[in-house]
Amino acid sequence: MTRDALITALARDVAPEDPILPDGPVPRPAAVLIAVQDGQLWLTRRASGLQHHPGQIALPGGKVDPSDSGPIDCALREAEEEVGLPRHAVDVLGVLPDQMTGTGFSITPVLAGITAPFTPFVQAGEVEEVFTVPLSHVLKPGSYIRHVRPWAGQMRSYWTVPWGPYYIWGATASILRNLAMRMA
Repeated sequence: MTRDALITALARDVAPEDPILPDGPVPRPAAVLIAVQDGQLWLTRRASGLQHHPGQIALPGGKVDPSDSGPIDCALREAEEEVGLPRHAVDVLGVLPDQMTGTGFSITPVLAGITAPFTPFVQAGEVEEVFTVPLSHVLKPGSYIRHVRPWAGQMRSYWTVPWGPYYIWGATASILRNLAMRMA
């Protein structure tokens, strides 16, 4: 996957398939980094003791802090903190539309290429594992499976994109599927 193909995909207008969540409190801003390198996508397994999304597979990221200049700065800071990806080794290509979550977050996905080698590490207390998945797998719309189940008193649907022992689902799968649909 070339840098130009990814940038072109960001410009495509693809309508989201996930339903808009009902009115409620103002969502908390967050950002994640879709970091790709040599045909691989970097992901994390969140620590099992976290309050939000414990043990889930996720893109590096988190809540936008007051010290962040915006979602891109947040995604870069969080990736550096969580997996040791230095900002100078990242080429930000752009952002995807925000992804709303049922847990009250509005996530800005930031797409970036990793331009220099780095040695990932696990931030104790937040991340249990750092790993890669082939970008070709998550960019193939046929890799995604739609599920429906009851949640908070209503039927909710969500995407999954399993890979080996990893069960990628929810907001992370929706964000990646949005990118896949733009690449299709």
